Amino acid sequence: MKQVKGNFKQKYGDLTDDDLTYTEGKFDEMIGRLQEKTGKTKEELKKEISAM
Repeated sequence: MKQVKGNFKQKYGDLTDDDLTYTEGKFDEMIGRLQEKTGKTKEELKKEISAM
């Protein structure tokens, strides 16, 4: 997950560690924060995470 955090912070400069914090069972919450900051859909973000 560390690599994913780094890649997202590089790609989307306004993301914080809090935005990218993943707590067990709270993946959807993290995706929601990323959606707000990036304007991408849940599906786009999941695809991007899977590709990393």
